[in-house]
Amino acid sequence: MPDVIVDCAIYRDGRRTDGPEDLSAALDEARAEGNSFLWLGMHEPTQEEFDRVSSQFGLHPLAVEDALKAHQRPKLEVYDDSLFVVLKPVAYDDAADTVTASELMLFVGDSFVVTVRHGEASPLRTVRVRLEHQPKVLRHGPTAVLYAVSDAVVDHYIEVAAELQVDLEELEAEVFAPVRGDTRNTAAAIYAFKREILEFRRATGPLAEPMARLQNPGVPFVHEKARPFFRDVDDHLTRANESVEGLDRLLSDILSAHLAQMGVRQNDDMRKISSWAALAAVPTLIAGIYGMNFEHMPELRWPLGYPAILLVMASLEVWLYRMFKRRGWL
Repeated sequence: MPDVIVDCAIYRDGRRTDGPEDLSAALDEARAEGNSFLWLGMHEPTQEEFDRVSSQFGLHPLAVEDALKAHQRPKLEVYDDSLFVVLKPVAYDDAADTVTASELMLFVGDSFVVTVRHGEASPLRTVRVRLEHQPKVLRHGPTAVLYAVSDAVVDHYIEVAAELQVDLEELEAEVFAPVRGDTRNTAAAIYAFKREILEFRRATGPLAEPMARLQNPGVPFVHEKARPFFRDVDDHLTRANESVEGLDRLLSDILSAHLAQMGVRQNDDMRKISSWAALAAVPTLIAGIYGMNFEHMPELRWPLGYPAILLVMASLEVWLYRMFKRRGWL
């Protein structure tokens, strides 16, 4: 078995048995028994490592190429011998307040499931353990695995959306706080949050079409009785998408409010600067007039001219200061 295979088992009548040494023989055996299927899990396989598996399971080369290259959007592809489903699990880092998306590919066919994981955000281990404690569910074969994995991924979307809602409320409180800090840091935080929401939407948005197809009849390798379960997954996905869209709209409103606040603060600063400039201009104007070297100027030979001019300057300064203060410019 290649080292890249992280788990492999045959499930007979819903119960796990030891992993097979020969994948091709195990698959033939599972198909012959009728109530068994093979579940093979892989993590970031290389071309050479995946060639052996793809040839034994008869996977379509286009799907194999997508599974190896990753960087795919969520989708559902139907081939002659299998379904190819791409999911994007997300992980939320509470310490860094960041969302990271991984990729999870599922090949679902006649008596087999092959999962290929890229990245660390994956519910596969938890889903496999939970299903192994529910043999009645596993008796439904590969369809049960596809449903359980999809349900776990979508349910985690809702949890991550709730965490982002808390972060957004904190950011909103920071933006509208009476005492503001460095506006550049706030703008950078809003932009970084916008990037997180965009990453989240790339995972949730495109998944709506595959989930809608899985709940409709005519999709091969999916049991008809599983359609209501996929409909439930689609309902949860709709909730997640609505939450993400609401977060995106609210974040856009917060960004607009922040930019408006910056404009208001800049106007306040300009008023204050203009007020102080006006206060400085009055004595400068008077001093400039009396600094001109004309021979015939009033008050030049008046003994009280100098204190009178100082009194006029002080009176104008006090009057301007009180007027600007009353209007809130200072």
